[in-house]
Amino acid sequence: MNSAIYDGQLHQRSVEALFHLIDEASFPCIGAKAAMAKRQLQCFVGRDIRSAHDDAAIVEFLYKFVDQFRTGQSALSSAAVIFNNPTDLSEERFDFFLWNRLQAIADIDATYSPYDARVSNDPAANDFSFSMKAEALYVIGLHPASARKARRFSYPTIVFNPHQQFEALRSTGKYESMKQAVRRRDQEYSGSVNPMLVDFGVSSEAIQYSGKQYGDTWTCPFASKHRGNDDHSS
Repeated sequence: MNSAIYDGQLHQRSVEALFHLIDEASFPCIGAKAAMAKRQLQCFVGRDIRSAHDDAAIVEFLYKFVDQFRTGQSALSSAAVIFNNPTDLSEERFDFFLWNRLQAIADIDATYSPYDARVSNDPAANDFSFSMKAEALYVIGLHPASARKARRFSYPTIVFNPHQQFEALRSTGKYESMKQAVRRRDQEYSGSVNPMLVDFGVSSEAIQYSGKQYGDTWTCPFASKHRGNDDHSS
């Protein structure tokens, strides 16, 4: 089995379910496939996405992940926080609790670390990204009731991907071909390309996190308590 980090006892079923999903031949995200193949997909299993019980442990897990990413050599790495409960959330409720957990762990992070100065901490800004230990992370939500087939998974899950690995792919000219391949595979897998999917810097990536399709009047509920990062690069 691929490497994983567990909270407490071995929660093998939920982790193996995620690996099985990614390993499906038709699963569109080739980045996730590459991370798993190189044993760079780390997993933390929490109790309930509605509860703050595991927030401090999730922050510790993500801090270790960031440290390993910064010292590692792998082109693609991901950290998945899988919650064993509940498995019957609607898309609206999953969206609510995803942002609730992101806010909670960001509040803990704000007591220890500045925000990544390379991105904005304002979710309305075009260059917004989530940040942990001053490392920008692109977030992907998965859950059973997602309208997007590619986001449908048995357990509510939040996946964190370092922005810098995408910038590294851009610098080598590999990012665009990978992006087009993922979108083509998503079209085949889901029947359409995610309407919320846009390139970084065009509009806020916050609209992409939960997988829910928002209306024009949606306002992101996230509010960073970090020290100001007005000097972030655009």
